[in-house]
Amino acid sequence: MKLGNRQLIVVGDRILIKQEELEERTDVGLYLPQTVVEKEEVQGGRVIETGPGIPLPESRDEDEPWKANESEPRYMPMQVEVGDYALFLKKASMEIKFDGEKYLIVSHSSILVLMRDKSSILDELGLDDL
Repeated sequence: MKLGNRQLIVVGDRILIKQEELEERTDVGLYLPQTVVEKEEVQGGRVIETGPGIPLPESRDEDEPWKANESEPRYMPMQVEVGDYALFLKKASMEIKFDGEKYLIVSHSSILVLMRDKSSILDELGLDDL
């Protein structure tokens, strides 16, 4: 994510999430104190940026193990994509501020559920005419 001259790079299997506004009222209209709202175990937000994925070990040539392998690092891709709505475990997240905005960094393993717009899936498959 780039803002002005500064760039925020998400590494490994981590995800940058813009947290949704927390509900301060229940469905019946009761106002909840901020301490109760912040203690919610599962929270949601929009995925802003993702890391490259889970690093995979180098594959070495068994015949010549002494040779240096200068290949690019390989990563196992993640299911999360930019723009997804993610439900995640709040206790496994870390809050940061970047250019005055609050974001959460969440590990891929802490994501419980993803919601993706049907239109973005159809575009990805080239079936946007449906």
